[in-house]
Amino acid sequence: MNRNLLLTVCVESDRGVLPTYAGGVVFRFILPMILLRGSFSHNPFQPFPRKSATNFPKYFCGKLSGLRLAAFRTSASFQIVDQEDEKARESFETKVDNNNSGRFFADQQTYCWLLEGYTSSGSLIDAKKLHGRILKSGFDRDYVICSRLADVYASKRDLTDACQVIDEMPNRDVTFWNNLIFGLIGKKLSTIVLGLFSKMLAENHSPNEVTFANVLRAITGDNFHHSNIKQIHNKIIRYSFGSTYIVCNPLINLYAKKGYINTAKYIFQSLDMKDNVSWVAMISGFSQNGHEEESILLFLEMHNSGTSPTPYVFSSVISSCTKIAFFNLGEQLHSLIHKWGFSSETFVCNALVTLYSRSNNFSSVEQIFSRMEYRDGVSYNTLISGLSKKGLNEKALELYERMQSDNLKPDCVTVASLLSACASIGDYHKGTQLHSYAIKSGMCSDIIIEGSLLDLYVKTSDVKTAHEFFNTTRKENVVLWNVMLVAYGQLGDLHESFCIFSQMQIEGLRPNQYTYPSILKTCTLVGDLDLGEQIHTQVVKTGFQLNVYVCSVLIDMYSKHGYLDTGLKILKTLNEKDVVSWTAMIAGYTQHDLFLEALNTFYDMIHEGIQSDNIGFSSAITACAGIQSIHQGSQIHGQTVVNGYSSDLSIGNSLVCLYARCGRIHEAYLAFDKIDLKDNVSWNGLVSGFSQSGNFEESLKVFSKMNKLGVEMNIFTYGSAVSAAANTTNMTQGKQIHGKMIKTGYNLETEASNVLITLYSKCGSLEDAKQEFLEIHNKNEVSWNAMITSYSQHGCGNEAIKLFEEMKCYKFTPNYVTFVGVLAACSHVRLVEKGIEYFKSMSENYGLTPRPEHYACVVDILGRAGYLTRAMEFIKSMEVKPDAMTWRTLLSACTVYKNKEIGEIASKHLLELEPQDSATYVLLSNMYAVSGKWEDRNRTRKMMKERGVKKVPGQSWIEVKNSVHAFFVGDRLHPKADEIYDYLEVINKRVCEIGYVQDRYSLLNDLEQDQKEASSCVHSEKLAITFGLMSLSIRVPIRVMKNLRVCNDCHNWIKFVSKVSNREIVVRDSYRFHHFGEGVCSCKDHW
Repeated sequence: MNRNLLLTVCVESDRGVLPTYAGGVVFRFILPMILLRGSFSHNPFQPFPRKSATNFPKYFCGKLSGLRLAAFRTSASFQIVDQEDEKARESFETKVDNNNSGRFFADQQTYCWLLEGYTSSGSLIDAKKLHGRILKSGFDRDYVICSRLADVYASKRDLTDACQVIDEMPNRDVTFWNNLIFGLIGKKLSTIVLGLFSKMLAENHSPNEVTFANVLRAITGDNFHHSNIKQIHNKIIRYSFGSTYIVCNPLINLYAKKGYINTAKYIFQSLDMKDNVSWVAMISGFSQNGHEEESILLFLEMHNSGTSPTPYVFSSVISSCTKIAFFNLGEQLHSLIHKWGFSSETFVCNALVTLYSRSNNFSSVEQIFSRMEYRDGVSYNTLISGLSKKGLNEKALELYERMQSDNLKPDCVTVASLLSACASIGDYHKGTQLHSYAIKSGMCSDIIIEGSLLDLYVKTSDVKTAHEFFNTTRKENVVLWNVMLVAYGQLGDLHESFCIFSQMQIEGLRPNQYTYPSILKTCTLVGDLDLGEQIHTQVVKTGFQLNVYVCSVLIDMYSKHGYLDTGLKILKTLNEKDVVSWTAMIAGYTQHDLFLEALNTFYDMIHEGIQSDNIGFSSAITACAGIQSIHQGSQIHGQTVVNGYSSDLSIGNSLVCLYARCGRIHEAYLAFDKIDLKDNVSWNGLVSGFSQSGNFEESLKVFSKMNKLGVEMNIFTYGSAVSAAANTTNMTQGKQIHGKMIKTGYNLETEASNVLITLYSKCGSLEDAKQEFLEIHNKNEVSWNAMITSYSQHGCGNEAIKLFEEMKCYKFTPNYVTFVGVLAACSHVRLVEKGIEYFKSMSENYGLTPRPEHYACVVDILGRAGYLTRAMEFIKSMEVKPDAMTWRTLLSACTVYKNKEIGEIASKHLLELEPQDSATYVLLSNMYAVSGKWEDRNRTRKMMKERGVKKVPGQSWIEVKNSVHAFFVGDRLHPKADEIYDYLEVINKRVCEIGYVQDRYSLLNDLEQDQKEASSCVHSEKLAITFGLMSLSIRVPIRVMKNLRVCNDCHNWIKFVSKVSNREIVVRDSYRFHHFGEGVCSCKDHW
């Protein structure tokens, strides 16, 4: 009967239910359990008031001081009495002495209460003195008092005296041991519990289910190894309790907390009968050990078995849903929680708040939080942390104020989340207030607070304060060192970063997988590859060479510095499929214009089963834009939509760039309009993309719209806009852009000055280009190349060569672009041997392998000088296969020198390479025409017609009064067409009077001309120049741009016009600039 009663009490007390029983026998079993929990609500001693056990000595000594005569002859018990209690005691003693009707003697109840008080407070010395008084009073053989004494000694960790009391006790049965062990569970005296358990077994007392359950609950801390649990488990099996839920429930819980989830699962499955505590222990164990799906499935099994759920089980299963993002299931469970009436349970609500916070359903979060009957610190911490992680930092700080109004003090978790919120929004003032609170509350030594404070000062750019705070920490946490590395890395201070990196190792701290990336990123930022390679060596030595995070940063470092082969080797050594490492490699290829390699790597990544992220897709689309592969780009665009990246900014910007570069104006605007938060990269994608695809006017329209809307512009915006203006020879708009650059200060940037040189050069204003070049303070290779190319295109070959020699004196190393300009300059001024010498110096002196454009320049040098046979031999000796440019250059020279044999060889190769290029047929027919081979000429034009090749119509542009006017051959669509043709007739008469004779064989033979009206054959440049003479002031040079080469007749006509009009005329054709003045051209009739 007693055993069953005790079992009932223990089990129900474990569930938080303490039934009330009457009678001395029952009291003997339940008294220790009740008293040690500090609750007197079920106490059978009604004369004593309900009072906390911790305050018991004060109360007892202050209010019942008369008992001192019987039990407290010494003054030991009064050491813990304050002044008020002492006054109350003296007052009560006076009343007793005055009454003097009898004396008080301590009985069993008195000693039990006194001992209970010493269990929670008081010193061991006082307890021993009381023990002496008990011995004198003859209560040393009382079972209940001896139990209290043993409990007192055990609570004071005096196991020797506790064991002595136990040894002297009469009738030590299993109930005694259970009561004693149970009383020590809440006091975290697990070591003493095991000692008493061992003593119990040594005395051959057989433990029961309650014994094992209490012992298991006592060793839940981290100080006990798995072997200790296993030994107790073996005892449980030996005593045949291995399938009893009273014993197995805490055993399951213990194994789960220690991480032995499979053992816990085995015990759970072996239970004869499962109560709701069993299910809770197992479901919670699965959830805590990363087996969230099993936790959910077990809950469903529990639900189907008809077992009533508890709030704890809902808390665990909701937590599992949160961890694996099963948000829909979590919402369904929320409905079940309502059904069972657990909606008001605080810890259930906390779990729901976490669930909805992670799913960004903050309306539900607010609803649950506002309806909670009782909100504790965990409630606020959960919501504040959720808001902070989702970027709702202002709301997190507002919730902190509400927490204070609820009289709840923030703990370390609260302050850490709030500091993170302040760091994210840059609220330095609020952050320092929290720092002050942390100091007053003694939280600054907490490892989480230290990291959060350091992160605050780093993210608010107060690195000085961050370093000062860092010096006050214990510096035992490697995370703090990593944060400081990030801080100085953001400043680009590699010296200080490396000092931090070195000092942490001197302090005995080993770098981890986050330390190396921090310092390596700084090396990448400042371009110190040598130090990066040294750190890479240390990475290998410390065994982090296969860590995916470290490797991704190494790949990024080597890729950005051009060591793509090294980056690829690191990528191939990785065993783990890491998308960041792959995307770093793809981005590296893209940044170095190796677009095919980037796309191949992207497809390899997909083939490996790695799903690309937004960076991978963005880089791949950029690579497609680089090679203008609209088909591949559209396919990847479709993949981004399928994978849910439709609204990603980086991908949106890449798509804008793709479609704009490929000339898909409509698609480019569609992609642009789909971007919700457009930045200057989005706008630059349109401006630069349209400019690069030849849609210059569209590019300038976008630039004008940016200017009108006040969109922030950077150097890339201005560079693209200036390039577009240069290619349309729109000098007026180019100068307007230049003026805006001066206002914004971008004109001081070397890159800006470089593109302005190109602008003025392409617009025919060589003097402005030269002035811009001279004003550059920090010239780079691009600056020199731009000016050399400008001189070359304008026919100033000697000036270009002189500038090239000056460039070398300034220790600038020429590159491929430099030699194109220099070789073209040699061609214009017929410096044959000098040009050949420069060509050879490319490989001999500078290690540059000549490209097709350099070979074409040499052929032009030889061809312009009339060395056609030598040019042919040079082509045969080329190390690369001659391209169309090379053969076209030779054919052009053959046309000038009427060399039919070599010209036919060149045309044969050209027609094989580019059968649909009209320029080849025109050059060949012109060669036959100037050679008088009319039948061959007619055959060529017939072949051109049969093959469906259409000649690109000639078009010329001229800017007059801020408007660009375009003309075609025989154009009569211009509003002033009649006036233009009338004035042209006047000009033709004047030039004929001074010796101009029309070349009737430049484009059409006599028969073709006879079949057409003379006005229909007027070339576009003649119309543009005539309109310029009519419309522009005599002081303004006439600048005309043409999409094709100027023919012989027009070139000769313009020379005479410049003489009779006394005007400067600048014509830019598809090959070079022609400066006409006083009857001569800067090309000296060689172009």
